[in-house]
Amino acid sequence: MLSRWLGVWCLFVAMDDLLSRSAIQLADLIRRGEVSSLEVVEAHIAAIERCNPRINAVVATRFEVARAEAQAADQQLGRSAEGLGVFHGVPCTIKESFALEGMPNTAGLVTRQGRVADEDATAVARLRAAGAIPLGVTNVSELCMWLESSNRVYGRTANPYDAARIPGGSSGGEGAIVGAGASPIGLGADIGGSIRLPAFFCGAFGHKPTGGMVPGTGQFPIAENDALRYMTTGPIVRRAEDLHPFLKVIAGPDGIDPECRDFDLGDPAGVAIDHLSVVYVADNGVTPVSAELRAAHRRCADHLDCCGARVREAQIPGLRRSFEIWGAMLGAASDTKFSELLGEGEAIGVARELARWVFGRSPHTLAALGLAAVEKMPLFHGRRGAALVAAGEQLQQDLEAVIGAAGVMLFPVYPEVAPRHHVPLLRPHAAAYTAIINVMELPSTQVPLGLNENGLPLGVQVVGARGNDHLTIAVAAELEHAFGGWVPPP
Repeated sequence: MLSRWLGVWCLFVAMDDLLSRSAIQLADLIRRGEVSSLEVVEAHIAAIERCNPRINAVVATRFEVARAEAQAADQQLGRSAEGLGVFHGVPCTIKESFALEGMPNTAGLVTRQGRVADEDATAVARLRAAGAIPLGVTNVSELCMWLESSNRVYGRTANPYDAARIPGGSSGGEGAIVGAGASPIGLGADIGGSIRLPAFFCGAFGHKPTGGMVPGTGQFPIAENDALRYMTTGPIVRRAEDLHPFLKVIAGPDGIDPECRDFDLGDPAGVAIDHLSVVYVADNGVTPVSAELRAAHRRCADHLDCCGARVREAQIPGLRRSFEIWGAMLGAASDTKFSELLGEGEAIGVARELARWVFGRSPHTLAALGLAAVEKMPLFHGRRGAALVAAGEQLQQDLEAVIGAAGVMLFPVYPEVAPRHHVPLLRPHAAAYTAIINVMELPSTQVPLGLNENGLPLGVQVVGARGNDHLTIAVAAELEHAFGGWVPPP
């Protein structure tokens, strides 16, 4: 009897070990034959089945197909280890707004229920070519434009650290399932913080690449014109060492996205922290940041200073208009109104839908209707809009000058830890900390910094100049080493 229980205990320990490893480590274990792809996939499927009923992160699964793909990966390894992708045999999850062949692709819009992708989005195809095995698709906010990952198709996603709190959006399902430890890596997209906010609230790493580095082909909805560079595709992962390999896999032109171009990705391993300059910006001058986050950010600055980096604190006046600049630049780049996207080509009647919402009859969420109403206001249009766009162009120059070619900026992701459900509706300006980085086209890595006294994740953005993604990722790895990175939820 004792040996039987010891065997069961060892099995659980082994599964927990697989659920804490990076994707790179898992791929190495698979390649060396220490564990099979099928065992790794089964461990993550079991983890999803345990936690998903509580957090509603994965909204459609392909478990049987994934098992078959894992068996094929093991068979391929048995024949030859040459030419295998960097994520060979490793499970992953995909944001539902990306096309994944055979899986739903609604972006949380009721009128798209039943839509199934018949091919993979570019980034999805590249991940699969690198050996990753998708387990399913994850929840989003309606049309991917809010901090709450909630919609009338799939319902609401909860934070794995506290189900009464938001996981962020719009890649909230990805943030939640990676933060829960049930997926080692996930694919997200970010036009105002949709990778970094979920990663922050759920204790994971998230990277928003330089604008134009990764093609957005195969997403719904897809941005237009210059906004194709503001909307970026990138990773949410539980370990920092997966960020750069993931980015290398998905980066580069696909001949379809007109704003995507080649960048020299650099190598985080070659970055010397003591050769970096670091500017610490405590807030944007408008929305105060909580004392616990300020203290965490100061610890980061002090640590990098101890590592030999040249650290200084600064305030950047142009950041005071972050929210307005983001709205104006996004609006100026977009030909299609949000209300038209909600109506799939024909603008919805916002007043009518708000009235229907009051009686529980609208197919739309309150957040989506609020955004559709706001876009009609003159705040971001006309002369004022043009002035804000000009201010944004100046701010971009100012930020890159302050950060420098061999530097990074420490900046809040959000002014507080994960708020309770619905609270962000009361302070939409709080998302300006991430949104402004999108229209600046700068790379940014969200770094988890452990948990606060209530067990909720802390974090910080590490922002770089355009094309310097390797610098922000290198600093993320250093901060992970110093402060522990992702901490599994209880």
